[in-house]
This record gives sequence, structure tokens and C-alpha cells, in this order.
Amino acid sequence: MVNNQLINPKSIVVVGGTDNIQSPGGKVLKNIIDGNYKGDLYVVNLKQESVQGIKSFKSPEELPEVDLAILAIPAKFCVPTVEVLTKQKNTKAFIILSAGFSEENEEGAALENQIVELINNVNGCLIGPNCVGFLNSNYNGVFTTPIPKLDPKGIDFVSGSGATAVFIMEAAIPKGLTFASLYSVGNSAQMGVEEVVKYWDESFDPTSSSKVKLIYIESINKPKMLLKHASSLIRKGCKIAAIKSGSSEAGSRAASSHTGALASSDVAVNALFKKAGIVRCFGREELASVASIFMHKELKGKNVAIITHAGGPAVMLTDALSNGGLEIPHIEGSKADELTEKLFPGSSVANPIDFLATGTAEQLGTIIDYCENYFDNIDAMVVIFGSPGLFNVSEVYKVLNEKMKTCKKPIYPSLPSIINAKDEIDEFIEMGRINFSDEVVLGNALTKVFNTQAPTPENFDIPTVNKENIRKIIDQANNGYLSPEKVQELLDAAGITRAGEAVVSSKEDAVKEAYNLGFPIVMKVVGPVHKSDVGGVVLNVKDAETVEKEFDRMMQIKDTTAILMQPMLSGTELFVGAKHEDKFGHMVLCGLGGIFIEVLKDVNAGLAPLCKDEAIDMIHNLKSYGIIKGARGQEGINEKAFTEIVQRVSALVTVAPEIFEMDLNPLLGNKDKVVAVDARIRIEKN
Repeated sequence: MVNNQLINPKSIVVVGGTDNIQSPGGKVLKNIIDGNYKGDLYVVNLKQESVQGIKSFKSPEELPEVDLAILAIPAKFCVPTVEVLTKQKNTKAFIILSAGFSEENEEGAALENQIVELINNVNGCLIGPNCVGFLNSNYNGVFTTPIPKLDPKGIDFVSGSGATAVFIMEAAIPKGLTFASLYSVGNSAQMGVEEVVKYWDESFDPTSSSKVKLIYIESINKPKMLLKHASSLIRKGCKIAAIKSGSSEAGSRAASSHTGALASSDVAVNALFKKAGIVRCFGREELASVASIFMHKELKGKNVAIITHAGGPAVMLTDALSNGGLEIPHIEGSKADELTEKLFPGSSVANPIDFLATGTAEQLGTIIDYCENYFDNIDAMVVIFGSPGLFNVSEVYKVLNEKMKTCKKPIYPSLPSIINAKDEIDEFIEMGRINFSDEVVLGNALTKVFNTQAPTPENFDIPTVNKENIRKIIDQANNGYLSPEKVQELLDAAGITRAGEAVVSSKEDAVKEAYNLGFPIVMKVVGPVHKSDVGGVVLNVKDAETVEKEFDRMMQIKDTTAILMQPMLSGTELFVGAKHEDKFGHMVLCGLGGIFIEVLKDVNAGLAPLCKDEAIDMIHNLKSYGIIKGARGQEGINEKAFTEIVQRVSALVTVAPEIFEMDLNPLLGNKDKVVAVDARIRIEKN
């Protein structure tokens, strides 16, 4: 895995280095030279004694010992080269730029496996193959451009796609963002995105490490590793934003439960990112903008002052911030009046603070001072200042830079005149600043960062369940759906409140149990998946004659094996479910139940195990939360009981990972209690 020979090699060889800087081998060598690499640099080239002024060897066997090898040769030559370097030259770090491996065919995959085995045998480190390389402040080990400005406190960036890494840097660099490192992991033969995040976590130094991490990933192969180390980094004070691409599905797979239909792998990704505290982005510009927010002081409250000399951008920014849950509070009072007197006539300080197109650098400084020192209802400032091209705005940007140094409240600069004020913006960025050229992009990024919650605590209490009984039921069960009796036993063992019920297979028992349960009752078929679709649910049965009649009818429904009988209860229909997602573990979902789950699809998901705050948050963030809370005079639902059931389902699937899908639908909730009325549990032990 990541080692010092990769991070800070004392010597590097480029195998396949050439004078042709339009080839990977030539360009990576040029980038290393241009980056003023301080160690010993070698080349292996069969035909030349010198390449780009660097001594060249005819074969790897002729090399002295070397820390890091960068390979830019055909795939078929990589295995013997790695073998020589690992066994004879004490090389323990490799960057393989070459393609033609597992991404191409089985033969390439076999070569890739041989390389990994050779490198693992010496506890070495491999980036790639099929990647653009690695860079940090020690050397530019990539064959692409642009080379970003490097700063140990800049961004650490890992990407599963080399081309995308280049494009993301192209989006970031013009904003003024700097980088501490870039890992392009390519095929991730030995080390993928997850291993890089693990290294960031385990090597983190609060005084010297970057605290901003960016991730581009197409396939999360080790979600538990990613969750563990990303959340650990964020608890240590880091900020992480990520793009996980491939979120759409061409078609939804057939599923035998509501949970199965609603819980896709992308739902699991969202749940993982939320649990870890990662800001999820969906495009390059958004990722770069979120990273830019990270590089500023942290926003501690919801209230933002918009300082502008142009009305339109301020209105658009107000919309973006307000739609994202931030506030632009009205500014008034004696200090507001005092500030107004210091500005040109016609200016407004109500918020947005508009100091007109003729506003000066001195006035901007004054406005910022008042927002910092006198307006307690302001938590941050956005300064919008462009140029019509009539005069130089350098003085304005110098004042802005100085105020950003001294103010405790964050200040976000939106300097939109990337043509008219290009030189002045370039000067501003050279001061170490970052520019948001589009105020709406800034607003959307700021709200996304502000609304991303902290990671789940590392340790938390979960409800106590009867593990012994749960394991006994699961161990004795076969794959497939559990019988209603076993479902009842599992719910009881998990402490999930359920309605009284009976399963009957004869008319006589049906009448007997109806009297035991007490009229009115509900009758449901046992067997068919979607009971209501086949006429397999009868409500409000009030007498024995109806019980007999409906029993005869329902037993004729296809796939019916018995009849489930329950007392007729009232309340709002709710839903809690769980589904095992490959590699991620169990997702737990909740929302409104009954037909609403299919019509509204208003559900939230979390990864088990869930802490109490996660369960509460899942409920509070439902679009239908107003119904749960009690809307327009209607009685609400006992949220404490609903929260506990969400947590108990989480605890159940944690003890019984063989539960593949689980539906509690509906639960009936009122102000006093929440009761499971119908449940299905599917077991998969493979």
C-alpha cells in the first residue's frame, strides 16, 4: 500500500521515457524535470543513451537501486520489468501508466495479477495500471497537464478516472484552488480509492496534512473501508466531497417487496455518504465549488449578508441561498442607519447591502466592518463585485483580501467579471484567494455544505434485542420468506410492537380466532406478495358469518396457503423496511406506508446500525413529515415510538445479516403508539 517510496522517492526511473513529449513516457519525464525533482532521475530506453538530458539505460538490469519506477511501456513488457525491479533493484513503489490490462481482456487481467503478486511480495505500492499517475509537492509523476499549483495545505484528490481527474483540475485551478496531491488509481489493481482514503486517515497529521479531500469514484468496492476512514478524517477536522458516478439505472429490477423496489445501490451510496459526513456532488463544477467553500472559514450559522454593487446577481444569490435553507436577514437599527450615512445616496443596507455601481473600495471595507462587528444577526458575507470595464478594481480586491484575513466571519468573494477584470482577478488569486465567478453556483455549493451533517458518532447505543432467540429462528430457517408465525417471533425478539394476530387454515379456526381477537377484524391472505392487488385483504369484518364467507373466497386466491387475522386498528399508515445491499450491508428505510409508499415513494434510508439521531433525522426529513407531526389540527404520530421501531429494525438486521429484505407495511401510528400490522421477512443465507 502507500509507502514513503511513492510519496517521497529518493530516486525515480521512467521506463519507456522518450524525447517525444506527446507520448506518456516523454511527457511524464518532462513533467518531472519541469517540477525540479530533487532526487536521482533515470530513464530506461533501449535505443538512446540520453533522453531529455537524463542518463538512459538499455534495460532495467543495468539500473542502480531505485525507489520508484514509472512504467510507460506495452503491457506485455511490464511483468518482466517489475520482476527485475522488485527482485534486483529494491524498488517498492510503482506507477504503471500503461493500458492493456484488466480493462481490456482476460489476458490483460492475468498480467495485472502477476504484477500485483510481485509487488506484494516486497510489501510494495502500486498506482494503476491504466492511470495518469501521481503527483505531490515532491514530484510531478503524471503524463498530463495542467500541473496545478502545489501546496501541502491544498487539496488531496483521488480519482478512479484519469481523464476525469484532469477535467476536475481544469475546473478547479482557474478558481484559485491548489493541490497537495493527486492519486489517479486507474484499474485499482492493488490500491483503489478506498485504500487511498485509508492512507489519508492513518497518516493524518493535524499540523501538516491537508484538511480538504476530493474523491471521484465510479465503483465503491469497499464501502465499509470508505465509511470508516472518511468519517474518521472528518471527525479529525477534514472536509470531504465526492462524486459517485453511475447513479442511474436503465430499468429497475423486479423486486418482491416494497423495500427491494425502493432501495437501489445509489440509495446505499447516499446513505453511506450521509453517515460519513461526505458532501455528495454530481458534476465537476459543483465539486470544485464545494472544494472552494471548504477552503474558506466555516459557516457557523444560517444568516448571510449579501454585499453587492449590482442588483441582479444579489437577487439570484438570495434565491439560491433561501431555497437551500439559508437566510438573508433584514438589517435595521441605529447601526444600519449609521452605515447608510457612510455610503452614497441611494444605497441600501437592508440586505442585500447594495452600495451601487459607484461604490468604492473604502465603502466596501466599511460595510464589511459593520457586518463583522455590529450586525449580530449576520454569520457570513458574500461580496459580489464585478466591473463594467470602465476602471481598474484592484483596490477593491485588495481591501477584500485584507478583510478576509482579519474577519472572524467567513467572506465568500464572487467576482464575476472574468473578462473585464481578468487581470485584477488574477492578482486576487495570486494573493492566495479563490474566486466564485457565478454567484448562484456559489450559493448552491454553500447550502449543500452547510446542510451536510457531521458523521455518525463512532460509538453509540442501540436498542437491546433478544439475540439468542433471533439467532435460533434464523439458524433454523430456510431461504425464502418466513412463515407468519416465525415473523411474529422475530418481531417479538426484536422488541417491535405488533398487533395481535392468528394464522388459520380452517373455517372453524377462523371463527374461533375472530372471537378471541375481538370484532371488528382484518383478514389477509398468506402467500401472495401484494395482497391488496389480488383481493386478499378484507377490512372491518364485524361478524362470524362474514368471516366464514370471506375465508372460503380468499382461500381460492392463487398461492394462498392460509389466512392471517388481526384486530381492526386505526391510525396513520407508516412503513419501515430493510434490505441487504451487496458490500454495503443493510439499508433501513422509513416513510408513510400502505399505498402511499408506491404512490409517493417518499422514503429515507440509512445504513445499519443506526444511532437514535440518524433515525430521528430520517423521519424529520421525509417530505410527508408534516403528516407525521400532525398537520392542520390532525393528530400526529408518536415519533418516539416510530424512531424506536426504525432503530429496532436496524438492530435486528445487524444481529441477523441473513435477512435479505424486510417490510413492516403498514405500521399504524397514532399519538400513543406505533404498531406493526403486516410484516414480511425474506432470508438469504448465501
